Amino acid sequence: MHQRQDTDRRQYFWSTILIGIGSMAAVDEIVFHQVLAWHHFYDRSTTDIGLLTEGLLHAAELIAIVAGFFLFADARSRGISAPRLAWGGFLLGAGGFQVFDGVVDHKILRLHQIRYDVDILPYDVTWIGFGLILLVAGALVLRTAGTPESGLES
Repeated sequence: MHQRQDTDRRQYFWSTILIGIGSMAAVDEIVFHQVLAWHHFYDRSTTDIGLLTEGLLHAAELIAIVAGFFLFADARSRGISAPRLAWGGFLLGAGGFQVFDGVVDHKILRLHQIRYDVDILPYDVTWIGFGLILLVAGALVLRTAGTPESGLES
């Protein structure tokens, strides 16, 4: 029984990471890609290709969010409820997406930049820095997720 509960808690945790990834991808896409129109997911081709990549990003973020919530609901149906574990996973997922996007997509692969025709350094520092803050916050929340003081111990 203890092994099953550990598996359920892992599923619960990973579900919240998926929700965090999908949510931050949605914020990025809605705010920076659509509302501000600063870039497309892939800017090194035609506008049509840029729009196609937006659709693929949107599909991926929806899959992450829906899959995350299905896994979350499944774990909850088996009695797993650990709010600190959930918030820690969500923050790690959101921050991980943001750091990955800023470092890998923007700098290594150069799929797009945050903005064009401006000094990009402040934007990069802000984007990646905020992602690191989310990662640290997630790690700090997780430090107390299974302690007796949190009421979530196994």
